[in-house]
Amino acid sequence: MDFNFKEIFTAFMVLFAVIDIVGNIPIIIDLRKKVGHIQSEKASVIAGFIMILFLFVGQRLLNLIGIDVHSFAVAGSFILFFIALEMILGITLYKEDEEEALSATVFPLAFPLIAGPGSLTTLLSLRAEFNLENIIVAVFLNVIVIYIVLKTSSKIERMIGPNGIKIIRKVFGVILLAIAVKLFAANIKMLLA
Repeated sequence: MDFNFKEIFTAFMVLFAVIDIVGNIPIIIDLRKKVGHIQSEKASVIAGFIMILFLFVGQRLLNLIGIDVHSFAVAGSFILFFIALEMILGITLYKEDEEEALSATVFPLAFPLIAGPGSLTTLLSLRAEFNLENIIVAVFLNVIVIYIVLKTSSKIERMIGPNGIKIIRKVFGVILLAIAVKLFAANIKMLLA
């Protein structure tokens, strides 16, 4: 096993920015108001399980349909780019149907809010650059942060305030945009080589 603190930290920050659990606090609070209680432990564990499972099965699935990891990473960089634009500009490019079952911890909280298309694509994109064990540690660290945020979302919202959440979201949006550009540049070279 080749644990690398820099890779763990980078993978953690990329996933943290994509999952955007702090930026999703208003959605989590709204969800709590609609359903009453959210099982923070269950949502965190299920989201972590989905991400780890996709980390292992995702590449085999791609191989099955004939797509290499570098092509997927380039596609993932576009998704990260658009997520970053949403965060920075405060716009919504992808809109979910809010009328569907908002009453469960698993849907829409664990999937697709936490372990959604952005985070799953990011995992495979990271796999093209980082060692697997470092990504797994980064996922576990994110699951811990997700659990803490879910448990304390009301307190965090009161402490940071709506403007603080907006600022955090925009800062992580800029970081995510830079990561998307780096991911694109690194993997497009591999495809063109």
